[in-house]
Amino acid sequence: MDYQNITYSKQGYIAILTLNRPPANSVSLATLIDINKALDEAEHDQEVRVLVVTGAGEKGFSAGFDVSDAANGDKSGPMGQEVWTRIDRYSKPVIAAINGYAFGGGCELAMACTFRVMQENAKIGLTELNLGIIPGWGGTQRMPRLLGKSKALELMLFSKRISAQEALEIGLVDRVSKVGDLMKDVMEMAEFLSKRPPLAVKAVLNAVNAGIEKGLDEGTKVELQGSNIVAKSTDAIEGFTAFMQKREPTFKGE
Repeated sequence: MDYQNITYSKQGYIAILTLNRPPANSVSLATLIDINKALDEAEHDQEVRVLVVTGAGEKGFSAGFDVSDAANGDKSGPMGQEVWTRIDRYSKPVIAAINGYAFGGGCELAMACTFRVMQENAKIGLTELNLGIIPGWGGTQRMPRLLGKSKALELMLFSKRISAQEALEIGLVDRVSKVGDLMKDVMEMAEFLSKRPPLAVKAVLNAVNAGIEKGLDEGTKVELQGSNIVAKSTDAIEGFTAFMQKREPTFKGE
């Protein structure tokens, strides 16, 4: 599939989606359309078990929405919400490799991912209020869920741009990488995840998302459904067999 604003590649079971509009890697309506197509491609590809999202160049993961779109009558708002929410609810783990600044919609993209790994010299924050607008791609909802109400409001209302170490300390990111080691660290993480049982991974993601969004009753219902599915899988047989044989399991997603 041809893309104009991103690149998409595969390494084994891992797909890599790179925002390709350096240096800022701002997100236009056309970029959102490309991202959505890449999500389709990765979702329908049975070989893909993990998706990595990063930015081209050395300066920016993403500076957020493209202001030129706003100047021309922005139509990306609803789609930005839709695509970032799709990533949040994705059936496969998504790792944000934050290689530079991640502001506004870029921060919102990172928060929508399953995990966030940030290069030590990068900065992150929801800076929309500096422009007289608010986070509009899910940031007002995801940041409080990650950090709690007070800390999230502090970052949003003061438009704070925090360092990777600060982001790690408050739980906004999961890991900090040294300069030059980011993709190595992310790919090691992705490789480990790619060896996990795909059906079970999907079931856990679905159950957790259902519980967070719809409450305990719905979450436990989805958990039970997932448990029933994976219990009958070939992967479950493989998992128990490998345990008894004291070897590493080889999961096929069946």
